[in-house]
Amino acid sequence: MKRTALTPRRDWREKSEAFGFTYHTHERGPYWDESACYEFSAREIDELEAAGNTLHQLCIDAAQVAIDRGWWARLGIPEKAVPTILASWDRDDPSLYGRFDLAYDGRTPPKLLEYNADTPTTLIEAAVAQWYWLQERFPGGDQFNSIHERLIEAWRHVAAARVHFSAVSDLPEDTQTIAYLMDTCQQAGFDTRWIAIDDVGWDRARGVFVDAEAAEINALFKLYPWEWMWHEPFAEFLPASKNLFIEPPWKFLLSNKGLLPILWELNPGHPNLLPAFETPDASLGGSFAKKPRLSREGANITLVERGATVEANGGDYGEEGFIFQAFAPSPEFEGNRPVCGVWIVNHEACGLGIREDTRRITGNLSRFVPHRMN
Repeated sequence: MKRTALTPRRDWREKSEAFGFTYHTHERGPYWDESACYEFSAREIDELEAAGNTLHQLCIDAAQVAIDRGWWARLGIPEKAVPTILASWDRDDPSLYGRFDLAYDGRTPPKLLEYNADTPTTLIEAAVAQWYWLQERFPGGDQFNSIHERLIEAWRHVAAARVHFSAVSDLPEDTQTIAYLMDTCQQAGFDTRWIAIDDVGWDRARGVFVDAEAAEINALFKLYPWEWMWHEPFAEFLPASKNLFIEPPWKFLLSNKGLLPILWELNPGHPNLLPAFETPDASLGGSFAKKPRLSREGANITLVERGATVEANGGDYGEEGFIFQAFAPSPEFEGNRPVCGVWIVNHEACGLGIREDTRRITGNLSRFVPHRMN
């Protein structure tokens, strides 16, 4: 694994916008950063892929244990959500995708930082932008990336005539991610419709969620976290709903940093896990990452070394409590610290996207850097 400096394409902005990727730049500079790329050997890619598949199965197994033992409070899951989650789990509702964030240096086994199992973004960047970049810059080159094809195939496991797509309508990253996913769903042969999350309604007579035209929502893909869903006015109708949700309610168990201590408790010493606890365990030696059970984009994470805070992000999360995770062996390339995002589609690892920052906490302004295999 190495980081190689490159000269960006002169017209990369125009080419990005041509396929719907407009949030490529923010107030601090490029978010999409092709002034460098990460290069991996086939062995390293195999190791990342194997880690993704292993960790996904570990998470599924841990979720079953949490259900069997009633560990809802450990996950910060409200009691009112439990019947809906259990019904979804028992039905084995289909899951489309997720993304593991891993610390990896090419020498030691990849280590799990967290699982973005419900509303992962950076999808266009990983599936499309870096693939087009590779074809232009390294024709005939290879990349750990079959995300697009796997998404199309995964939609075929959804038993619905029509799929509605919903998100917060004024967030460009979310709406463009939705537009891309709608395209993959259409390529799989489905009818699709957009609906703003605020326009989702409930038909009491039919016992189903409906759109603004009163059409039944057979299946709803929601780029909207389950922990937020339960605070919406329509939440009281979720237990009685006949609609299919993607991601399904059972993903609430996995998209939750409260699962990290459970994973360590069930699999102590596993090479792909970091020690994690619900209180600052003595074994951490006063050095740890304090993370909210439920949060996004690095918000409210604090890094503590030998009892002193060395880095912290603000935010609006933490109400459900925190977990404490050991530091990962973190590679650094000329001051840049990468996080490897391994994509899971239909329960299988199928792609890689890399975010990097000069800070140790990856946040919403951290850069996306493409990769290739050598």
